[in-house]
Amino acid sequence: MDVTESSTIHNSENIDREIYQIYNAIHHAIPNVSFTWLNKTTSATNSRAIILEYKKKYCIGDSLTVRVDMFDFLGKKKTYGGDFLRARIYSQNLGAGASGRIEDFNNGSYLINFTLSWEGNVGISIILLHPSEGVSVLWRTRNMGYENIIYIGKFLNKTQEIHKECGFSLESQEEKCEYADKIHGEFFYCLKPENIPCEALISLMTLNQTDGFLDIVDVGGNSTIEVKPKCRIGMSPPVPGGYFLKNVWHSLFCNLSSYEPLSQINECLSGKMIYLMGDSTIRQWIEYFPKLMKRSLKFFDLHGSGWHQQFLALDLERQVLIQWKKHGHPFVTQSFFTLKDYATVTLEIDRLAGGPHTIIVIALGQHFRPFPFSLFVRRLLNVRKAIECLFLRSPDTKVIIKLENTREINTDVERFSDFHGYIQYLLVKHIFKGLNIGMIDAWDMTVAFGSYNVHPPESVIKNQINMFLEYIC
Repeated sequence: MDVTESSTIHNSENIDREIYQIYNAIHHAIPNVSFTWLNKTTSATNSRAIILEYKKKYCIGDSLTVRVDMFDFLGKKKTYGGDFLRARIYSQNLGAGASGRIEDFNNGSYLINFTLSWEGNVGISIILLHPSEGVSVLWRTRNMGYENIIYIGKFLNKTQEIHKECGFSLESQEEKCEYADKIHGEFFYCLKPENIPCEALISLMTLNQTDGFLDIVDVGGNSTIEVKPKCRIGMSPPVPGGYFLKNVWHSLFCNLSSYEPLSQINECLSGKMIYLMGDSTIRQWIEYFPKLMKRSLKFFDLHGSGWHQQFLALDLERQVLIQWKKHGHPFVTQSFFTLKDYATVTLEIDRLAGGPHTIIVIALGQHFRPFPFSLFVRRLLNVRKAIECLFLRSPDTKVIIKLENTREINTDVERFSDFHGYIQYLLVKHIFKGLNIGMIDAWDMTVAFGSYNVHPPESVIKNQINMFLEYIC
């Protein structure tokens, strides 16, 4: 055994141990309850919410606390927590909204804390997305195996196409092709077609296996406003980290201008190479950038096909390059996507030299929701290690993490529920804590906005890019 092989095994064992520790910590925090009878599950209709220390008039900057007590369909108080709630305050006519911080007492009671950040009438929305019994089932089924999603691989043999099953784990006794990233301990397999080499795999596709409202409060008058520091890389956004007003995101932890970063985008990005790595929620950025840079940024035709092809935009006058590439396995789409020039974010970062003109933006999450939790943990740990190595060789490279956002609540809940997304959102913040990177809290933004679309509206994308520009300019 050579030194490189020994080091790889040692690193893999360390990552396996860390994955196990993270999984156990989350597993013990999620209620382990049985679903025995619908009437004993949490009922949103029977549950109660009350504003604590209610006042007829509040000031900007005041806190508003709501106590929620959960009851089942029989009218009995719940004795354990774990319900998956979403809470926000909003003023629809002002284009305003902010998320609430939820505290679970694990006895059926919750405190939801809001910060009042704008003047006017404020409505409160608390939605029960999943009862604790449903949360328990979702967590168990997610980690039972990889059968939720079927991968179909297309092998090309001259003019003949052969389709074979692929995946992270295949039970079949047939001969298999292994597509391994042994350095990072990540593996993918396909059943091998007869008399066709494994290298003939060219593309993949996937198939699926088989508002509650409270009272209105009035907010007026200014309290003391704290002077916030400039937004900069290395800051860790709190929850909530901001609010929308007139559809503009205002940060609560740093001084974010609502107009200056966007107005200076051409000068800010001049000479920059921006690599967007991840899913279609970060692809939305490259689709929106030309609207901000007017006619100067043009797409270069790479002659691909489908929304998942690589995107490349260039501004030759200002020497700006913006690229979007989909992340590696698992990528979930019901149309074939090419595997050429296809790699994990870890490997993409390893390939970049970095430097003061290089900016990397990473968005991971949505496509990992249907798979066992350990797969996502391993990828995040590998990405963190790649960023650490990047900073060693190029400490002046800028890295931004765009956190996962909310999505539809009526789309294949078992596989894609926001419960899975919320656990992943918290995990990303935990694993990347301490790195000198910027974080854009897309979860906080989309909850505050009231978005229920995996691809948030352009007003949200515009505010994400404004935050991005504030970090790098």
